Amino acid sequence: MDEKTKTRLTILHTNDMHGRYRPIPVVKGSATSQTGDPGRTWDEFAREGTAGGFSALATAVRRIRREQGIDNVLLVDGGDTFSDDLLGNLTRGEAVIRLMNSLGYQLMALGNHDYDFGSERTRELDRIADFPMRAANAIDIKTGQPFLGDPTIVFQAAGIQVGFLTLTYHNTMYTGNPKNYEELEFKDGIEAVRQYLPDLRRRSDLVVVLSHLGSAMDRALAREVPEIDIIIGAHSHDRISNEKIGDVTLVQAVSDNSVLGEIVVSLHGTQIINVESRLHTLWVEDYPADREITRQIEALRAPYQDTLEEVIAIAEEPIGRQYRSESPFDKLVGDIICAETGAKIAFMPGVGYGVTLQTGAITREALYTLIPHPAKLVTMRLTGENILEILEQSATNQAPGDPRLIVGGLVQTAGLAWNVDFAQPPGSRVSAVYARGEAIRKEENYYIGTNAGMASGLHRYTAFTKGHDVLIHDIQVNELVERAFTKMKTVRPPRLGDITFQGKD
Repeated sequence: MDEKTKTRLTILHTNDMHGRYRPIPVVKGSATSQTGDPGRTWDEFAREGTAGGFSALATAVRRIRREQGIDNVLLVDGGDTFSDDLLGNLTRGEAVIRLMNSLGYQLMALGNHDYDFGSERTRELDRIADFPMRAANAIDIKTGQPFLGDPTIVFQAAGIQVGFLTLTYHNTMYTGNPKNYEELEFKDGIEAVRQYLPDLRRRSDLVVVLSHLGSAMDRALAREVPEIDIIIGAHSHDRISNEKIGDVTLVQAVSDNSVLGEIVVSLHGTQIINVESRLHTLWVEDYPADREITRQIEALRAPYQDTLEEVIAIAEEPIGRQYRSESPFDKLVGDIICAETGAKIAFMPGVGYGVTLQTGAITREALYTLIPHPAKLVTMRLTGENILEILEQSATNQAPGDPRLIVGGLVQTAGLAWNVDFAQPPGSRVSAVYARGEAIRKEENYYIGTNAGMASGLHRYTAFTKGHDVLIHDIQVNELVERAFTKMKTVRPPRLGDITFQGKD
């Protein structure tokens, strides 16, 4: 083979940062919300330590650019990028976008949390960014066109044309405040690929889909549209490297800015010879902090430092979040809601972001990685039948049969014990439901507490909208939890075991 016709392209990728711009402590088991979760495919970091953050990421990216040549390297992100962290929220996303500009990101797919400050703020952030933020299946209702512009882009890198198509999460409308995207509608991602792929294929030597659909849908996409070369995934926080479905390569780089994905494409002319990928955990000792980025982070933090670093309480042991199984942190929040309101039962949504609180001081910014959104406390009365409907919907959300219908994590409860059997058909999966030790009665009314998102039907929990005696309290749940932690002074995870599972793979 003529050496002059060989080409080597490197694509670097991150996803689901959730505003995490500093290193995170990594523990065996549950370091982040979806590692070490017994309700999903088991995943944990190889060892304990400290990993991630933009200072380590910058070192890794610059090292690879230096080794491979900057013109041969692309850097992209899969979305859920700039919120879900206290500094990100205080700057309404700008802090993370500024750091991404400094690293030279070239493209970002919009994730479902990238509308958390409202779609107009997403427009503003797109103007601040030195790179486009796009999604083929996020449609501006007024224009009928993709939100923020053309969802395709072709880069010239390593001497070839590299075409990207961006996708957002098709169920975004069920994952947050509907007001945040009332001017948008979200379409099927696979249909969007079918629409844009023929033209992009003609313009490109290599076609990459930068997808925030989640790995279940990415696999469906690879099977249904095999003309794609590479799918860089996001949303589901999976560790995927070198997975092949036919000739399509699938990758995904975990979450929380802790891992950098690297794809190496070897070509002969424009013919793909080989695609390999690897995932680099950004251990801080392996990737010493980039001084320029460190100074930028310090400057971004300075106006908010006292707010960020104030100690709220002391954790007697780690308190983590799980996404598809019973969650220590969320049950603790539910217990606080019940204690504050006198509710018999509390519900919290299953959400996939957050970093485990470590033993020792809990700062405000550590707490707000787990409960960042300003959702009001809500109480209401639901019938036992309504409660059973909510639990059945949660089971359906986890295993609906069609991956297009997957949305959210397991609903989290306090004061409620229940069993779910995924081997049973939808609508018949939940049994043995007890409220404070007494069997749920369909016709009885129960006083419950939750947040405004759940009350409005988040994650398809429409049974909440059937409640009566609804009261929206003049306090946000994150403020309530902060106040409770301050009063408690020392915090420990609650006893688990109220939710049992059968028939899981």
